[in-house]
Amino acid sequence: MSSRWKFWVIGGLVFVLVAAAIFVPILRRRVKRSARLQQQSEEQARRELTQPIAINPGDPRVKTKLFWAADAETSTLAPVVVELPLSNDPVLRSKQVLNVLLAGPVDAELRTLPPDAVLLAFYLLPDGTGIADFSEALATSIPSGIASEQLAVDSITRTLEASVPKVQRLKILIHGQEVETLAGHLDLTGAFVVNTKPGQPPAMPAANSPSTAPAALTPEKAPGKTGAARAETEISSSIKR
Repeated sequence: MSSRWKFWVIGGLVFVLVAAAIFVPILRRRVKRSARLQQQSEEQARRELTQPIAINPGDPRVKTKLFWAADAETSTLAPVVVELPLSNDPVLRSKQVLNVLLAGPVDAELRTLPPDAVLLAFYLLPDGTGIADFSEALATSIPSGIASEQLAVDSITRTLEASVPKVQRLKILIHGQEVETLAGHLDLTGAFVVNTKPGQPPAMPAANSPSTAPAALTPEKAPGKTGAARAETEISSSIKR
């Protein structure tokens, strides 16, 4: 091969490499953007089909707080005050606020729950224990780690505390079953404290006054096999009805 041909071949290879360095990142960003838009469209369609409890415009509008991540870097929550038409029935009200929480904030990076997670059912026992049954995606799609798992549960319990005073504790099920952990770390065998002041609705912060964060939520162990069996019996009876 002559030196002239070698020059053209090397020049061609250099041109291809430079073009690849320029256009491959652009193409990768476009593919990611397309996938993200498709995922958002699929998520919206799925939610329209799977979430039967919608906000009823006829319900009285209530100012309440939803808890999402404070930022994308730290494992802390920040309250967002919203005004929603909410039912006076505690079960329907719980479904409404949890569905809004699952829908996520405007900034997707501040999500605390997986975008494909769905609330399948919610029950309220006479002793004030709420039972939230989520789809498997809550456990399989959440980043595994004690921080992310605790953040997810805290966002649920603190949102319920702010909106549904009758829910005193929360038991989380995955697809109708009790599981040991959320995604390998956070213990789900017990119930989590929701309302730290039973019988009293949480007070909203006054205007122009700094809001104080509620006390840290800790899981409260179930009273034993008898209590767990009674809860399962009541759940089964509710499903059959």
